[in-house]
Amino acid sequence: MPRFVGLIGGSGLRTPALLEEGAPEPLDTPYGKPSDPPVVGRHGDTPVVFLARHGADHRIPPHRLNHRANLWALKELGATAVLATASTGSLRKTIRPGSFVVPHDYVAFWSIPTFHDDEVVHATPGLDAELRGALVSGAKAAGVTVRPRGVYVQTTGPRLETPAEIRHFASLGDVVGMTMASEATLARELGLPYAAVCSVDNYGNGIAERPLTFEQIRETQAANRDALRRILEETLGRMP
Repeated sequence: MPRFVGLIGGSGLRTPALLEEGAPEPLDTPYGKPSDPPVVGRHGDTPVVFLARHGADHRIPPHRLNHRANLWALKELGATAVLATASTGSLRKTIRPGSFVVPHDYVAFWSIPTFHDDEVVHATPGLDAELRGALVSGAKAAGVTVRPRGVYVQTTGPRLETPAEIRHFASLGDVVGMTMASEATLARELGLPYAAVCSVDNYGNGIAERPLTFEQIRETQAANRDALRRILEETLGRMP
C-alpha cells in the first residue's frame, strides 16, 4: 500500500495543483490552526495531504509560522511520511541558482520548536534516507539538476543574512533557509519520516558580485516552479 504523503509546499509551491479530487480539511490542533486548511486528495495511486507552508496567499512570514500546528495537522489527517519543498540561498558558487539540493543533514542553532515543552525528551534529528532517495530519483527522471547531498543551515528570518553571516555559514553548510530544520525536527518527534527538496533561488548575500534583492529571489523562484512540480510528480509516482 502506498505511503500517505504529507506534502508541505514552500514559496515555490503554494497550491495543491498536483492533487486529484482534492478537498480542504479545516481543523484545529492542540497548537492552534495550521497555515491553511490542508487539502486531502491523491496523486495517481498515492494518497496525499497538501499544506501550503506560508498559506496559499503567502501571507505568513517565516518567523511567524506555526510549525507545530502544521506538522500535527498532517499527522492527524493520516500522513505517514512528509515531503517538503524549500526555497534556499546557495552558500557556494558551485551551487548555482536554478538548481536543486536534497539535504542529508542540517544545522539550526536558533528557535527550534518542540512538542516536548513539559518533559525531558531528547529526540535525535535526521532526514529520511529512503525519502531522500525518492526525491533524487524523481529529480533525475524529471531531467532536473540535483545535488543528492548537502547541509542545510537554518536562520530565523524574515531578514536575509549579512555577508559576514554567510561567510560563517559557508563553513558549516551548502544552502541556507528559514524553515526546513524546524519541520524536520518536529516530524522526527512525531515519528514521521521527512525529506525535502531545496530550490536554490539565489546566492547568499555577498557570494555573488550582484547585490541580493527579494525581486531577484522571486524571479528565480518563478523560473524554478515548473521544475519543482515535475520533481514532485515523478517522486510521488515512485514513492517507496
